[in-house]
Amino acid sequence: MDTNNKIRKYPIGIQNFEKIRREGYAYVDKTALMYKMVSEGSYYFLSRPRRFGKSLMLSTLEAFFEGKKELFQGLAVEQADWEWKNYPIMHLDLNTAKYDSEVALDHMLEEFLARQEDLFGRNEHERSYGLRFQGVLRRAFEKTGLRVVVLVDEYDKPLLQSIGNEALQTAYRNALKAFYGALKSCDRYIKFAFLTGVTKFGKAAIKREQSGACSNSAEREQARPEVKVSVFSDLNNLIDISMLPQYGGICGISEQELRKNFDSAVVELADANNMTKEECYDRLRLDFDGYRFNEYTNEGMYNPFSVLNTLSYKVFRDYWFETGTPSFLVYQLKKTGYPLEAMTQEELSADTLNSIDIMDENPLPLLYQSGYLTLKNYDREFGTYQLGFPNREVENGFIRYLLPFYTPKTKDKNTFAIPQFIKDVRNGDAEGFMRRLEGFFANGDYQVMGNMEIYFQNTLYVFFRLLGFYVDVERHTSNGRMDILIQTPQYVYILELKLDQNADVALRQIEEKGYALPFASDPRKLFKIGINFSTEKKLIDDWKIS
Repeated sequence: MDTNNKIRKYPIGIQNFEKIRREGYAYVDKTALMYKMVSEGSYYFLSRPRRFGKSLMLSTLEAFFEGKKELFQGLAVEQADWEWKNYPIMHLDLNTAKYDSEVALDHMLEEFLARQEDLFGRNEHERSYGLRFQGVLRRAFEKTGLRVVVLVDEYDKPLLQSIGNEALQTAYRNALKAFYGALKSCDRYIKFAFLTGVTKFGKAAIKREQSGACSNSAEREQARPEVKVSVFSDLNNLIDISMLPQYGGICGISEQELRKNFDSAVVELADANNMTKEECYDRLRLDFDGYRFNEYTNEGMYNPFSVLNTLSYKVFRDYWFETGTPSFLVYQLKKTGYPLEAMTQEELSADTLNSIDIMDENPLPLLYQSGYLTLKNYDREFGTYQLGFPNREVENGFIRYLLPFYTPKTKDKNTFAIPQFIKDVRNGDAEGFMRRLEGFFANGDYQVMGNMEIYFQNTLYVFFRLLGFYVDVERHTSNGRMDILIQTPQYVYILELKLDQNADVALRQIEEKGYALPFASDPRKLFKIGINFSTEKKLIDDWKIS
């Protein structure tokens, strides 16, 4: 792309490669990685968050295998040693339906197979979806003399939309397992196959029965296993490139690609927001960068949807988060009673991250594969990963979305107005802050019952994480308790929280542990606050300020 020319058209919501190329939309060239796949293998699976460019990659592959060389003029693959034939292509897009009953998936598979049978013929003895798929693959090869290209977009959409409905999940798993099984049994007829999705219902196909929420890894490991049907159990010929460093940049926008393709657009964005160009790049990086899909590179990937919207409208907003509400993620977090603070502390193996079939005991793989968490640290000795929020857009949006689910439903909504808490902190009104927090719990109608210690911990996690977007908040956890340090230009607050004890015990710990010593010569006013939460009364029943 000529970076001297100003970009006028951004492919927001456009996932068709041919339309982008013929109508002059901006395009970040990913064809070198596409050709690497095509020339080195035949069967691939890619997991990436929604709106990250998976559908566009499938469309690019489709145009490539249709032999439309003119669309690739000026792109990396144009010079490749390729025959540019028009292969038979079977493209199944599962992203367009609402999967709330067994017939919803039946209708999609029926329409897909009927379309292929209109082209390549049907055998009346082929009645199941799996046999019909095998039949059209074979006949397409026999009719054209060319092996078939199979492209499946959002293979997991039915499974994601049926989370919480075990019967429907099982029905979908069984149907898809039999259907996708044709990809292995018909290898002789297939040139190339590429499946995409948000998640991987794969190897660790285990559901564990629980008598209650498992609050730590050891408890979860002791739960009794019950084998589930795995969608991919027969597809061991699929190469999962989701975490391979060679394909880390196959979707999304890298820093280098952003500067190469959109530098003039960033200048315009900077001008519109009274920033320098480098300040604008810093803001884009903070808001939309940070996705890491393997442990071998420190380079993050930008969310393309948010970047393109920001460049187009010249307004910084949470575009990606606004396009979908992760209700199924909150459902799993609440169902498992997962301690939210552990989201960025627990260590997970690669096998765990690559499958969400353990989501009934640990929702982190689902959060990772859906794009709400990303890789942060890797322990090479033990082969484990720590996760974190990729950027400010995701953290801000996710915490705000959690707020009504993890906080008491107050009759007086003004009691928990975040701006009022922020004003109290900034103005040094420690007593007003505490009365407001006390009232927040006292007036609440509790939606999340169960382990009240975990509930209290999660409530405060959401609250102080949200408060941290406006003032400097640090949280330190120990044995389910949260110690909080809040700093503003004029004030320092040290909060010690206890469960089923009293405020004096909390204040005594502040003194005994020397929490205030680092601020002995600090000119700012210091508040030491002891707080006790009663799990029996389900409220803050004691607090003191010194």
